[in-house]
Amino acid sequence: MSGALVLVVDDEPEITRALRSILSGHGFEPLLAATGEEGLEILVRRRPALILLDLGLPGIDGLEVCRVIREDRQLDVPIIILSAHGEEEAKVKALDLGADDYLTKPFGVRELLARMRAALRRAGNGRATGQAILEHGAIRMDLERRAVTVDGVAVHLTPKEYDTLRYLLANVGKLITHTALLWAVWGPEYADARPYLHVFIGQLRKKIEPDSHHPRYIVTEPGIGYRLADLPEA
Repeated sequence: MSGALVLVVDDEPEITRALRSILSGHGFEPLLAATGEEGLEILVRRRPALILLDLGLPGIDGLEVCRVIREDRQLDVPIIILSAHGEEEAKVKALDLGADDYLTKPFGVRELLARMRAALRRAGNGRATGQAILEHGAIRMDLERRAVTVDGVAVHLTPKEYDTLRYLLANVGKLITHTALLWAVWGPEYADARPYLHVFIGQLRKKIEPDSHHPRYIVTEPGIGYRLADLPEA
């Protein structure tokens, strides 16, 4: 990850100065853009490894930038949203459009770097959906046999539980909104069935978590969705 290009798209001079200093000080090469249009131009020309994207941009806003990037399969780059307090709806829309994660301003340096490392690891590992075996911690999913084990012990999952876990395993560390998960597993007609999803996730946790009341794997992002947590490196 050392020397990786990181594109910062933000129109606040204080934020961009701070991020340039942080990124440079931790071995990254920052690229700065103050507008969405400028950010897209730099993205196509320089092909950064990661984008830190503000939502409240002049001209093309962060949502439109995110939409343009995700509609072009050649621009497959992790996006971390930088959001201000009070932008909850826009933040959720950005995640549903395909952003990988978000940080609310002001954010800590350690959290920023941790989120960046996680996003870069996922990008470097490629999309897990093409693999025959998905593994995370003690969880192992054999896609050909549709078999799941936890600590080597077989776990029986319903078809929807299996599809939910598979989707989460294919997006380890990525924040998945309620809407995105409901669409992916149940279909668009269930997009508003959040109370049902809460109960369903609770049932899945009982089957895969060491302690379902203190989840290690499926963690809740209040009001937004769930993520399959990155585990500490050995």
